[in-house]
Amino acid sequence: MIVRHGRLVMVLGLVTGVAFPALSAGLRPWLPHFVALMLFLTAFRIGPRAALGTASDIRGSVGLALIFQVVMPLAGLAVFTALGIELTPLALVLMLVLASATVTGAPNFTMMLGHDPAPALRMLMVGTALLPLTVLPVLWAMPQLSGTAEVLGAASKLLALIGASVALAFVLRVTLRPELSADDRTVLDVGTTIWLAVIGIALMAALGPALRTDPASVVLWMLAAFGANYGLQVSTRLGLLAWGKRAIATPMAIVAGNRNLALFLVALPAAVTDPILLFIGCYQVPMYLTPILLAKFHAES
Repeated sequence: MIVRHGRLVMVLGLVTGVAFPALSAGLRPWLPHFVALMLFLTAFRIGPRAALGTASDIRGSVGLALIFQVVMPLAGLAVFTALGIELTPLALVLMLVLASATVTGAPNFTMMLGHDPAPALRMLMVGTALLPLTVLPVLWAMPQLSGTAEVLGAASKLLALIGASVALAFVLRVTLRPELSADDRTVLDVGTTIWLAVIGIALMAALGPALRTDPASVVLWMLAAFGANYGLQVSTRLGLLAWGKRAIATPMAIVAGNRNLALFLVALPAAVTDPILLFIGCYQVPMYLTPILLAKFHAES
């Protein structure tokens, strides 16, 4: 039942977070634990053989991570500078989106759309591992920022979280369940769906109050969030299809559009992140609605 209606369960998580801001705020300190558990469940389901792939798969993931996390944000900064808007909150938040690694839920979203989640998990691991390096030229180029030590520290912590969760899952998968049964997969799918909904509740702390006090700003930031997320997904998938990379078109589109802004939220100074807190809440909405609103787009060849 939960697996069959997993997309609606995720939406319910967002709605619950908006409707009950106190609950959302109370869950937020537990967010790293929820993310670690979800990563564990996802990695256990996929298994090390499928997740790691071949040497060619790893090289391809490294190349795409460099494009997503270095080339894209620097190209974006060049465009914003040419337009004279490089110091605006909108330019700042879009640069942070482009500089981020993908969210931990990317393999789950890919799986819900009926595609192989292994490439997305590979990009999650590779992109996060490279983040302490890829973020350096981007932060150095951004006029709003002057230091990188906190960001690098936060990136290292995130990498440790992902590495420990995935490594434990792979070890237990190899030793306890080399081959999963249909029932095993169902139980794991139920678990990841529930935890995605719980994470959605925890990420809605800023959005509920803003809807009551400043709905106009919510509308504007929501439009920016949908434009950034779905614009990246659509352009990435169409580009990879044109390149003949149909097998990874959807996983990489999910990776490109759904980025882990939470890293910068905990790493950068409050003076930088305060103006974009509302965007970060809004950004979760297109992310969690991807399996519903873009289901037909990602199903097309």
